[in-house]
Amino acid sequence: MIDFLRQSWTGLRALLVLTALLGIAYPVVVWGIGRVAFADQAAGSPVTVQGRLVGSSLIGQQVEGDRWFHGRPSANDNNGLASGASNLGPSNPKLITEIAERRAAVAKAEGVPADQVPADAVTASGSGLDPDISPEYAALQVPRVARARGLSEQQVRALVAAHTQGRTLGLLGEPRVDVLQLNLALSRI
Repeated sequence: MIDFLRQSWTGLRALLVLTALLGIAYPVVVWGIGRVAFADQAAGSPVTVQGRLVGSSLIGQQVEGDRWFHGRPSANDNNGLASGASNLGPSNPKLITEIAERRAAVAKAEGVPADQVPADAVTASGSGLDPDISPEYAALQVPRVARARGLSEQQVRALVAAHTQGRTLGLLGEPRVDVLQLNLALSRI
């Protein structure tokens, strides 16, 4: 019985010490380092214009109207608290119908045949929050945006080119266009 109590007391002390170190101290230290060394990232990578919060560089936003570039569809209405895909498989009839409807809507809005609509214009990303679109989808939207803003297509293409990022480290991922930054640049014209 004495051994049982001694071992229990030793186990309880270990539990309390490890809980204090790994459950409280370590998370607080990591949080503090994040807040100091990576303040913007820890705050959600906010984008501000003249001191006003306009979005996040990590979360896509849906915009309406012909004057703006449109982002990817979202499986969760760009809700950062509900990050995730729709979990519909590629042969799911609901997903097939949604993609066909999106493709027809984008083709109509952009005045192109449905087979010219890029995949990222009709499918959500794995997180449902992707802030970027492909250069192909941005190029597809150039005539509509230029017409709606009374700009030349050349001016709008130059903005797209200025906001197109290449592959990370030259080999990871795909080239992409940051829709929020592109729309902010449009708003300054």
